[in-house]
Amino acid sequence: MNNFELYSMMEKIQDKKNNILVTVTEGAAGKYLFSEREPVVELGEELTEEEIRLLSEVEQSCKMEIKNHKFFVERLKRPAHLIICGGGHVAQSVIRIAGKVGFFVTVLEDRPSFADEARRAGADQVICEEFEKSLSQIQGSEDTYFLVVTRGHRYDRVCLEAIAGKPHVYAGMMASRGRAALLKKQMKEEGADEEFLDGIHTPVGLSIHAETPEEIAISIIAELIMVKNGVIKTSGYDTELLEYLTGRREPETGKVLATIIARRGSAPRGIGTKMLVLEDGRLIGTVGGGCMESEVQHQCLRMFNEGKQMTKCIRVDMTVQEAEDEGMVCGGTIEVFLEVIK
Repeated sequence: MNNFELYSMMEKIQDKKNNILVTVTEGAAGKYLFSEREPVVELGEELTEEEIRLLSEVEQSCKMEIKNHKFFVERLKRPAHLIICGGGHVAQSVIRIAGKVGFFVTVLEDRPSFADEARRAGADQVICEEFEKSLSQIQGSEDTYFLVVTRGHRYDRVCLEAIAGKPHVYAGMMASRGRAALLKKQMKEEGADEEFLDGIHTPVGLSIHAETPEEIAISIIAELIMVKNGVIKTSGYDTELLEYLTGRREPETGKVLATIIARRGSAPRGIGTKMLVLEDGRLIGTVGGGCMESEVQHQCLRMFNEGKQMTKCIRVDMTVQEAEDEGMVCGGTIEVFLEVIK
């Protein structure tokens, strides 16, 4: 099995709850994929039982050293799935932004013309059926976000009643305080789960005095990001990055994957952030921009030109003064693991 096949396997199992990718950062090259604490793929030297146990039990992405073997262990986050009930103007504005910040977007809309608008706005999936029927097709998970932005009170209720029994990390409803309070009161009186109702984000979005559909969408996206980034897991692999890592796009093009494995100070991006550098200098993703990113890109291109190393770790340091000189708001230090992908 090669790297392309490993990443294809990782993509196939990404909906499972506990996935961990382990990369050897010093010593003989190796990658190991765990799912539900069991090894799924082993590329490299065989791991000992103790190494398998310790690596598979990691709760947070980190560097590890076990008997002189150094690893970077990534707790992989499942793709955030945003379910939008309704395809009106606010929903369309949310769709246009959500995909850019890491959400897979499914829109449920019972009106064909608005379903078409959702597709044109860039939704990954559109189900054009009655809300109750379309929601019956959504299982939900700890990475599912429900956003209710329908055209009326009775549709909101249908959606909330269907969502109540599904696992999710977020449920939000666009409504005035008065309308939301009335709907919750009615549902409580009829036996709806109080904990679920109390957890609904409504009025939806962060308070920024938003008025237009676009402004409301920004406030909603900001709230979704706040919830999503509160989960302590590696940021994971977005769709475009996986297109290259699985070999579906430009399989013959040389590429180096750069992953932040440690950070100190106010470095702009967190542990697990990834950037792919292609042999012609193109970048897929970002590790923070500015001279930090430029240095990472330079080191990756050196690996192409020299052709000696398949992996290496680099440290990029930017003091506060250097950051100011470059016009950046962040300084700090990042440790980046570089690996040639074949």
